[in-house]
Amino acid sequence: MVMKKTRNKPSKRRIFVLGIIPAVLLIPTLVWTSQVIGAPITFNTALPVAKGEFVAREQLVVNQSGDDPSGADRDRTEVAAVTALGYGLTGQWALFGVLPYRDIDLDTISGGQRITRSNNGFGDLTLFARYTAYQQDRPGRTFRVAPFAGVEAPTGKDDARDGLGTLPTSVQVGSGSWDYFGGVVLTYQTLKYQFDSQLSYRVNNEANGFEAGDIVRLDGSYQHRLWRNAAQGVPDYLYGVIEVNLIHQDNNRLNGSKDPDSGGTQLFLTPGIQYVTKRWIFEGAVQVPVVQDLNGTALENDYIVRAGVRFNF
Repeated sequence: MVMKKTRNKPSKRRIFVLGIIPAVLLIPTLVWTSQVIGAPITFNTALPVAKGEFVAREQLVVNQSGDDPSGADRDRTEVAAVTALGYGLTGQWALFGVLPYRDIDLDTISGGQRITRSNNGFGDLTLFARYTAYQQDRPGRTFRVAPFAGVEAPTGKDDARDGLGTLPTSVQVGSGSWDYFGGVVLTYQTLKYQFDSQLSYRVNNEANGFEAGDIVRLDGSYQHRLWRNAAQGVPDYLYGVIEVNLIHQDNNRLNGSKDPDSGGTQLFLTPGIQYVTKRWIFEGAVQVPVVQDLNGTALENDYIVRAGVRFNF
């Protein structure tokens, strides 16, 4: 008899713990916070990081996938606390590092019984550089174009096991491979609104007989000022945000052979909101899949929720 499926929802305790971990790491930096500017919620921006200054970002990301055409009734939930830190090396060069702490659950049916495979820990470290290749500044507005390139280093554990054996790739917190990416981002900002767009390509390499498919993506973000509060002297702003994420991934490869039940194209529509103060940005967004043209029985996304805070120092 097949046991009835119970959807695995992220617990409040898990979300609280994952939110506290990176926040504690960054508490010592808060006293040097300076003014911040808006940016997309799901990708990067071309706006500069001032020379000698840092920008920090904390995001809590809940990624839920449960639409399974395979019949195995798979349900995957990942809650990640993502810490990002940028540094203005010069007026044109900025360096960034991103490190996630990942908590993953995969529910599936095996032998007529519902089982859960779980894992958690720090994931792979991403390092990249961004260069402002073009800028045009006018009163009340600016336009920037910035190419970027980087690497994801295999710092996360990629061979974790449980009582059933080695965990599947989708439950490992690390990939085990050195992966490379690059692209270009442009930003047009005025006093009332901001538009950002990014085109990127990611090369994934093989580790442990598995190679994830390469990824190409096109992103766009529009942020519009909805409200201004100048009661404290320095104004705060409330922005409405709408973003679009078009993502295509090639088939994965297992021991050199193409996996027909992987890869495909997804289009996400992402409404969000940002509250911008002199020292902080509080933000939240929900990525809703509107198109999922995936190969074979690849697991589809239900939603991705993002909530976070950013500050400069």
